[in-house]
Amino acid sequence: MRVLAIMCHPDDMELCCSGTLIKYKKQGHDVIACHVANGNMGHVVIMPDELRQIRINEAKRAAAMAGFEVLTADIGDLTVNSADMEQVRKIIKIIRYARPDVIITHAPEDYCSDHSEVSKIVFKASFDASCPHFMPELGPSTPVPAIFYSDTSDGINFIPTEYVDITEEMELKEQMLACHESQLKWLKEHDGIDIIAVQRTIAAFRGNQCRVKYAECYRPLLASQRLRPYRLLP
Repeated sequence: MRVLAIMCHPDDMELCCSGTLIKYKKQGHDVIACHVANGNMGHVVIMPDELRQIRINEAKRAAAMAGFEVLTADIGDLTVNSADMEQVRKIIKIIRYARPDVIITHAPEDYCSDHSEVSKIVFKASFDASCPHFMPELGPSTPVPAIFYSDTSDGINFIPTEYVDITEEMELKEQMLACHESQLKWLKEHDGIDIIAVQRTIAAFRGNQCRVKYAECYRPLLASQRLRPYRLLP
């Protein structure tokens, strides 16, 4: 199976679904991780052009630890816009390249506009990519994939229906998150958050709901052509 995670910022994959992706990889599935925004606004001191490259490199190091391929749409922070067809075009190209059976992305109600706009772009682009005469220069059309929405920031306003036990994957998940040194510093200074401790608490909370030590949780997109008569999550 081919799995594509399309998340917003370079550390969002690690926060939201890396345990699940590690599990997919262990089971022999192909995993590609894409961040849409380049993270260029996530620092007090480092200027955007420099930070953009730092964060892309951090994402590459993190993905390499788990053996994932990593891609970027390289869109500036705070400018993600589902109405911008050039941005949609970038995601169609990535989807046609990845040819995923399943996509993991942000829930539409997540905490910031960049996240919710990524969700909208993925919904549109994953269907558009199936139409062979729509932007054929971006590659051959792909089947309409299933989509799973990941947990929101702090689990707010998110009712999951699917859980993945990531107890054995938790150590590597945290090691991957630690690669995002610039973001760990930014979140502590800007928001007063120790993001590694926070994500561990959330994973323990979701694990308690399904009676394991640590878990990640999801909600499927319930729509025609997106449903399957078998489990897609590991």
